[in-house]
Amino acid sequence: MPKNEFALAFNEVLEEKQLSKDIILGAIESAMVSAYRRAVNASTAQHVEAKIDPDTGKVMVFAEKEVVEDVQEPKTEVLLEEARQVNPEAQLGDMVIVETTPADFGRVAAQTARQVIQQRIREAERSNQMQYFERQVGEIVSGIIQATNAQATTVGLDMKAEGVLPANQRIPGERFKVHDRVRAVVLEVKDGSRGPQIVLSRAHRNFLRRLLENEVPEIYHGVVEIRAIAREPGARAKVAVMATQAGVDPVGACVGIKGVRIQAIVKELHDEKIDIIQWDQDPVIYISKAISPARVSGVYLSEVEGNRTATVVVNEDQLSLAIGRDGQNARLAAKLTGWRIDIKSLAEAASDAIRKLQSDPGLAALLPTAVESIPAVEEVLAKKAENRPITPEEFTLLSQFVDRVERRTIQIKQEAARAEEEKVTTARSEVPTAAFGMPLEQLELKEHVFNILVEAGIDTVGALMMSMKMDANKVLGLPGIGPKAISNIEERLAAIQFPEQTPAEPTAELVAESEPVAVAEPQSLLEVPAVVAEVAESVPVAEAPVAEQQAPAKKEPRKAVEEQEDDEHKDGVSLDELFSMKPEIFQTASTEDEESDKKKGKKGKKKSVALEFDEERGEVVGRKKHKRGDDELGEDW
Repeated sequence: MPKNEFALAFNEVLEEKQLSKDIILGAIESAMVSAYRRAVNASTAQHVEAKIDPDTGKVMVFAEKEVVEDVQEPKTEVLLEEARQVNPEAQLGDMVIVETTPADFGRVAAQTARQVIQQRIREAERSNQMQYFERQVGEIVSGIIQATNAQATTVGLDMKAEGVLPANQRIPGERFKVHDRVRAVVLEVKDGSRGPQIVLSRAHRNFLRRLLENEVPEIYHGVVEIRAIAREPGARAKVAVMATQAGVDPVGACVGIKGVRIQAIVKELHDEKIDIIQWDQDPVIYISKAISPARVSGVYLSEVEGNRTATVVVNEDQLSLAIGRDGQNARLAAKLTGWRIDIKSLAEAASDAIRKLQSDPGLAALLPTAVESIPAVEEVLAKKAENRPITPEEFTLLSQFVDRVERRTIQIKQEAARAEEEKVTTARSEVPTAAFGMPLEQLELKEHVFNILVEAGIDTVGALMMSMKMDANKVLGLPGIGPKAISNIEERLAAIQFPEQTPAEPTAELVAESEPVAVAEPQSLLEVPAVVAEVAESVPVAEAPVAEQQAPAKKEPRKAVEEQEDDEHKDGVSLDELFSMKPEIFQTASTEDEESDKKKGKKGKKKSVALEFDEERGEVVGRKKHKRGDDELGEDW
């Protein structure tokens, strides 16, 4: 191909496909390599590369070959002399890359490579389209209608891409014709097998946002900020705006002189009505403006347990305007503000206020003036029911009456919420921090009780203790939880100990106040040496499960101890026994313990025991200490 013809065709492809020069050259070179492999039947393991001159269009193919003395296979072998023309240091057995362009490669390569070149160009186009429109997500694009039906509309976009406008993303009532120009916002871009799938939308609220940015320079430059948008496509939209600079009217900037700015947007949105309101930090003012064009008499907010409800009171003639057609105005106001809005007429609100005063003695006691005005309010309501005219003074009476009752009701709810929060905080402070990290399995509850608590969301010991302290009846009210289960829970909670607790300290303090005791090192009186523990094991006592197995006949003393345990004992020792102990017991026990440990090779390991007065012996002896309520299990601390 002559130089000018090739350059002309090459530049035409670049302009038509809107691709870079490197992408086209890379596609052509790759296609030439494929054509060479097919023409000479070369192996895919052989390294082959092609170079093309963009000025002349001349193609040169280079292949990797082995240097040999005598060529047997021209496709993979080359003589030493020819190899040294490329690489002067080439030796026999080396691999060198030499030019191997076939003599008739031009026309054959053109026919073979055409499909490959076209495929590569299509792939490059799709990749370019994908990257471009991914950056356009959320932005407005313009296109030409190519086809339309009830399900979707196909729009031709830039870079020869096609977008789809689904039926649910069109403005209701819109009708498109082929070759019409349309604007839409890019909603989503997905990578499909036949190129990028571009989903467009004219019903999304971001379409209205971008239109406002295009039409209102103050919004584009950030002088006016759009705080919220609530929209029902084709019917009505509400936009809350706020000025970021002093002295700027945000509503006026959006509307424009004689409404010229907003009218251009209304026309684009198929005559969709747009309310521009000023955003306010005070929810009462913000909700009052969001109900516009209706005039509001009063707004009363209630925020309990995350439910934000605003009661809006309007005059009778403003009620239908505040609600809107099919509740549209109230619904959009609720979306815009994020509050649940309950709209009432003044007469309805006054009737509700009377019922509140009559049904709630506590509220009536707090509002004696309002109670006294109930007859006058009922008289005004009777006149309203009979369609008799009501004077402005009577309207004022109703408004003041409703305002007093509603504000006091809200105040009572807030105080109750604060009291509940304080109750939760107090209960939380009484529960050890370690309990919230302790799994419920450690309580060793009965299986069905454990499963019921977990299903109710109580999965830690701390959560169970919080629930019991807040309201034990709530736990009792769970399906399958009865008095026996509550007793089981209370026993297990009473028996459990946490790492930061030291239950033996109070007992040690009592002994320290009574008499000085000679002890080798500071320790709990309930942790006595192993010699005393061995004595306890040799004596059958009801509290130890081992003793229970050795002498099952002695169970009556055990029952007596269990009955008096909570009243008289602290960790297994009564106060009377504690003050009657002899100090010599501890001194002797400590010495014997050291000797016993040396004989048995123990490394100071102590057994946890409890001191009790044995009536048969007439002295204090040590018993093995077990968890309370776990006698049947026979487990030690």
